[in-house]
Amino acid sequence: MVPGTYAGSSDTSNSSMVTWQNFFTDTYLRDLIDTALKNNQELNITLQEVEIARNDVGFREGALLPAVGAKLGVGVEKVGRYTSQGAGDASTEITPGREVPDPLMDYTAAAYAHWEVDIWNKLHSAKKAAVSRYLATVEGKNFVLTNLIAEVANSYYELLALDNQLAIVQQTIALQKNALDIVKVQKEAARTTELAVQKFQAEVLSSQSKEFEIRQQIKETENKINFLLGRYPQEIPRDKSNFLTVIPAAVRSGVPSQLLANRPDIKQAELDLMAAKLDVKVARAEFYPSFDISAAFGFQAFKPSYLVKFPESMLYSLAGDLAGPLINKKGIKAEFSNANARQLQAMYNYERTILNAYLEVSTQLSRIDNLGKSYDLKTKQVDALTQSIDISNDLFKSARADYFEVLMTQRDALESKLELIETKKEQLNAVTNIYRDLGGGWK
Repeated sequence: MVPGTYAGSSDTSNSSMVTWQNFFTDTYLRDLIDTALKNNQELNITLQEVEIARNDVGFREGALLPAVGAKLGVGVEKVGRYTSQGAGDASTEITPGREVPDPLMDYTAAAYAHWEVDIWNKLHSAKKAAVSRYLATVEGKNFVLTNLIAEVANSYYELLALDNQLAIVQQTIALQKNALDIVKVQKEAARTTELAVQKFQAEVLSSQSKEFEIRQQIKETENKINFLLGRYPQEIPRDKSNFLTVIPAAVRSGVPSQLLANRPDIKQAELDLMAAKLDVKVARAEFYPSFDISAAFGFQAFKPSYLVKFPESMLYSLAGDLAGPLINKKGIKAEFSNANARQLQAMYNYERTILNAYLEVSTQLSRIDNLGKSYDLKTKQVDALTQSIDISNDLFKSARADYFEVLMTQRDALESKLELIETKKEQLNAVTNIYRDLGGGWK
């Protein structure tokens, strides 16, 4: 079913066995996820699909049992005198000297039943197919749960990253304004030119513009989370202070492919394939004769008082029919061909789902490893550039560096800090995604 263990792996990962309540340690994030699981509209739509599939199972079960009904009826009939039935009624005496009344009433009280005997297992196969599809919708619900939890978590980490980027930009603006003040003083002392003042002023304006861009991104991300939570816009509670100190959950490199079986989309594809196979059996059985049994028992008379006269008013019937297609089977053949085509579709979808799951996990494991190495290097880069800001300012004050070097140093430091925060966010997203890709989150 699922390919073997990843090449070169020896350890196992328990990430897919951990519930989301234990996997995500941030209390704010857990509260958001809990709210999303209660209010998300897409999830609620999926739950109704599960209910529809459950009801279809009940419908298929009902087809296996006899259909029994009751009937109470009253009617009136007037036939022509010069007809065979009219002549017969006119010459019939119920009691000596009393003919059949005209018009003729008809009172009926009866029970009737109909049952299709499942001699070819057509109905049983249809029921099994419905059960498989119901279980597939359950796995589909679990797949929606998994993706919903991962999407809320990733959006939350994106929001924290934007908060920290906003703080970095605001700190940089303060440094740039301080440098601008120094340049203005030096211009008055004829140690620099108006060009330097305008360059520093432009840099401050650029950073201030970036601040408002980040504020807009924060608002959009908050609204995205609120949409996932099924509520109108409001502020998202969160801890903005310790983003860079958050340690991603450990994921070992050796993930056995058996863990992919926990993925709801793989289970769903497997169940859909089982249902498609059963549909072929149902379509094949349509070529064979069907055996129906019908029966009825009750009382019928033209006068209510005669209904209780037994056995004169009693009616009963019992019939068995064996009927099958003889000529013009094109419709049945077409449905059989469609069932085979849908089975092949389900098989290809199953294979594609497994391949996609395998590649997703492989990609995320590589991403986690490379992001860890990248984060370490970017941390060192930020430290070096942060120190270079003070050095460049001191050199500029002593006229040993020009204003361009100061500007470039501040710009590089800002970009490196923003990239560091972005890398941290990608680290957290990668760990969340590997948890999702291994089927975690729905338990």
